[in-house]
Amino acid sequence: MNRKFIYPILLILAIAIIYWAEENLDTSKKENLIEKSKQLNRLAEISLLPTSTTGEIVYHKYYTLSYSEPDEQAEWVAYELTKEQLKGNSYKRPYFEIDPDVPTGAADWRNYKNSGYDRGHLCPAGDRTFDKQAYLETFLTSNISPQKHDFNSGIWNRLEQKVRYWADKYDGVYVTTGGVLNDRSTHIGEEEVTVPSQFYKILLDKRGEAYTMIGFLFPQVESKRGLQEFVVSVDEIEKLTGIDFFPELEDSIENKLEASSDYKNWSFR
Repeated sequence: MNRKFIYPILLILAIAIIYWAEENLDTSKKENLIEKSKQLNRLAEISLLPTSTTGEIVYHKYYTLSYSEPDEQAEWVAYELTKEQLKGNSYKRPYFEIDPDVPTGAADWRNYKNSGYDRGHLCPAGDRTFDKQAYLETFLTSNISPQKHDFNSGIWNRLEQKVRYWADKYDGVYVTTGGVLNDRSTHIGEEEVTVPSQFYKILLDKRGEAYTMIGFLFPQVESKRGLQEFVVSVDEIEKLTGIDFFPELEDSIENKLEASSDYKNWSFR
């Protein structure tokens, strides 16, 4: 569909959702749905959501995800991390909750119990300490994936901290992250939650009209190697996952950025 027709259609859809909400829902549910409609329009406007291979996109207030029912987890989680959001608070760590917004039903947190794997955040709780609701949203089961403890607390944690550093340095970045879900041979729990053998994280920064992009791909093992050794092109991650991460970027921009694996260009701007 021609891009010029997409945004008006989304606007009409959002207005219809809000009208239906006002007629049929109580006040708290209306406010929540209206917020999601606003986010849908914003994400459509900035054109930074990946494609969904499952068609099951869930819009939370502070991040968006595409849920893979066969894998009982998100194939990707996408959000913006701004410099202002780094001014965090200290909240009591809550229990994990089943995500009520996943239409096919999100996995139960009990799948992870005694599995030998951490409930690994995709959108880190540490990226969402600026607001209590934002923080609590990261403890929904749609936002976790089975991760080995030494990987989760090791090199994956190092990358998460580095992303916060870059968000501060570059006044915000767009983040897309998930496990590579192309092998279901290893799984945990009664619902057979897939254990990814690899995890990726893609960062996009826009300064004025110019974009810069970097992709990371990690095997699920702890490593003392430098983060730069895990930089790959976004093209490589797309081939592994079947996901088109930035379909609305102009092809000339997208093709150039997604073919690059230049850590130095990203890290030392």
